[in-house]
Amino acid sequence: MVIEDFNRTLEIWIKELGSVNFVQLCTKLSSNSWSLGQVSMHRFESTYFYLDQVRRCVSPDDHVQEEMLREAKIMFHNNAFPDEQIEGPPSNDATPQPNSKEELISDLSKLKEEINQVARLISSSSCKGKTKHPWLNYFTAREWLQFAEMHFRHHVKQKEGIDAFLKSNLS
Repeated sequence: MVIEDFNRTLEIWIKELGSVNFVQLCTKLSSNSWSLGQVSMHRFESTYFYLDQVRRCVSPDDHVQEEMLREAKIMFHNNAFPDEQIEGPPSNDATPQPNSKEELISDLSKLKEEINQVARLISSSSCKGKTKHPWLNYFTAREWLQFAEMHFRHHVKQKEGIDAFLKSNLS
């Protein structure tokens, strides 16, 4: 189930944030990469966008006949993003650093609560409407929630690279 996977993934991120200090959280591998804190900020921003799309899909039956792109169908079939680095939009360059580690952990806990509320909303509705993803075409509410969970997991490899860098350079 997507919600159980999401809760598990969020718990892992919350636990692992506890093992880094604020300096480590804001350390970047290079000038054109993100810090662990920026990865977290990016995921918050993206996930709240996805949850807004879920809410928009629940009420109307807009775009019911529309489909997602072939690439998206493959992602959903595999329940994962492609195993490659994905170039995000230029706006990703403006991703801020977090204000504090405690705020990030608190934000993750709040996000978890909101995700669970949205999952209950989906389970209590017929959810026939769809909204358009900027690059992959149309998703249902359930697909948006699954996409949000896949997106969180997608950043695990990025986190692992940052963790390795921190361990070798800041220990």
